Formats: sequence, structure tokens, C-alpha cells
Amino acid sequence: MLEVRDLRVEYLSQKGPVRAVDGVSFSIAPGEVLGLAGESGSGKSTIAHALLRVLRPPAIITGGEVYFKGKDVLALAEHELEDFRWQDISMVFQSAMNSLNPVMRIGDQIADVLVRHKKLSKRAAWQRAGELLDVVNIDKKRLDAYPHELSGGMRQRAVIAIALALEPPLMIMDEPTTALDVVVQKEIMQQIEELKEKMRFSILFITHDMSLMVEFSNRIAIMYAGEIVELAGAREVFENPLHPYTKGLINSFPPLTGPKRKMTGIPGAPPNMAEPPKGCRFHPRCTMCQPVEGERRPKLQEVLPGHWLAYHEGIPGVNVKGQAVKNLNPPGLVF
Repeated sequence: MLEVRDLRVEYLSQKGPVRAVDGVSFSIAPGEVLGLAGESGSGKSTIAHALLRVLRPPAIITGGEVYFKGKDVLALAEHELEDFRWQDISMVFQSAMNSLNPVMRIGDQIADVLVRHKKLSKRAAWQRAGELLDVVNIDKKRLDAYPHELSGGMRQRAVIAIALALEPPLMIMDEPTTALDVVVQKEIMQQIEELKEKMRFSILFITHDMSLMVEFSNRIAIMYAGEIVELAGAREVFENPLHPYTKGLINSFPPLTGPKRKMTGIPGAPPNMAEPPKGCRFHPRCTMCQPVEGERRPKLQEVLPGHWLAYHEGIPGVNVKGQAVKNLNPPGLVF
């Protein structure tokens, strides 16, 4: 359904361009949930905004290709983009309160989408808006409410209702449970799962919560410093993480069961993308790092069926083919 090839996005500054997304490639199949994980500043939201072409200056797309059902998204004219957005791909942005217009009623905000794209009358759009609120378990009486009159969970559901208004085949969800308590998070995610099964749409799911992502996603892509460093099935990433950064992310979350263990986390801080480290961008923080001639960047390669990993190829003694990868210890892989 969606194919992204070598996508590059830069932020222009007085000191020169900052490449926030640097050669990212992935695909999403019909009905699939692809999780996108990584620290703040790794480029996740920039990718989401680039797919819809809603990047604000000074951000610009400088390279790559984005195809949706064979349609070249980066070549669409402005009037074509207006039809493409929400009909083909919709988005649930971070922070529902900031996504909603504070001086418009919820019903009007949903109806606007239907009037613009479906050419419905105001009355018919208002009626359909009430049906969409029902879908996300909000009483129709709330059509007259303003965003500040709703709880955080209800605002998030209202944003999801707007994203579902045209029943798009692909929805981008950027931190859909941010700032919600765990009970409401669970309710929201269960509802999204039910709606996905009923309406058969695909999802690009962006979050910091690895445990939530493993439960909800079919595959997971791990991002670091503008690059994808690991991509595999959700369970495979969780049970057999190969990249040291992925291992660090997983070990940063406390287990709910089993014996107590010391949390290790990831030492250091994310790199300055204006001057990223040469070679592997994770190497200043990596416990498995080894010297590599020429400081060349690792290449994302398939090391197991469906399991892609960014590592240095061609180093003597490195074995990454076959199931033996599961048992490799440093320096089995070189990063």
C-alpha cells in the first residue's frame, strides 16, 4: 500500500542544513500496523509529516520517493494533495488539545472534513459527525461541546473520529496516547484495534512505549538519529533484538513479572544532527562498538528472513546469516 524509498528531510538553518531523516526506507501492507520507535528527535514525527507533505518551513524534503498505491506522493500538485490528505492517508497528531480548534465545536470540526471532501450538506455532515462520535464511544450530545469541555481521553477519541471521517485506507498515529493515564490508554488502544478490524485500515504507529508497540504492531522499525537501524516482526524485535540500541530501548522499560533487576538504559545523549557522528551514529553510546576502517556508515541488510539490521558488513569473523544470529555475542556483529 505504502512504499517509502530513501526518504531524506532537512531543516535549513543559518549554520547549514540539518538532516533529520537520512535515507529511510520501509513499506506498509494493507491491514498492517507498522510501529516506528525511537528516542525524541530521531525523526519519527518528521517522517509522518513528510508522508502527508505537511512539513513546515524550514523543513524540506530533499530526496527519496513515496508511493501510495502506485501514486507518486512527492509529485502531487497542491490541489491533488488536498484530495489525497484524509481520503488516502489521515493522521492523529500529537496532543489532541493542540490538534483541535479551541473556538470551534467538536461537531463543526468533524463536519468540515465531510463538507470539503464528501460535498455533504451541513445538515448531513452534522448527522454523520454524530455517527462518528458513536463509533468512538462519545455521546452525540457532545457535538455541541468545545474541546476544553472534554476530558483528555474524549479529546483523543474526537481526533480519531476526525481521522476516520473519510474511512482512509492508511492512518498515521503519532503518539496517540501521550499524556493519558494508563487506564485511558488501554481503552483508546482497544478501541483503535476494534476499529481497525472493522474498517480494515493500515496504521503507521509512532510511540516511545515499546511494550505497547509490541502488543499492537505487526512489524517494528527502530529509528536512531534519522536512520532505521532495525526492522523486523514485532515479537522478533522484542524477543531477539540484534542492534545494541534496540536492546537498550527494551531494557529501559521495567518488566512487570519476574525477579528484580537493575535498569541499565542507554548511556549518553542523542547526537547533534547538525554534526552527526561519522560512521555508525550510535557508536559514541554503544557498548559493542569496534573500530571500522574508514568510519563508514553501516548498511541496513536482511540478516534473517524478514529481519533487517544496520551493521558493518565484510568484517573478518562476522557471521550474520542463519539462525545462529540469535546466539551471537559481541563481537559477533560489528556496529
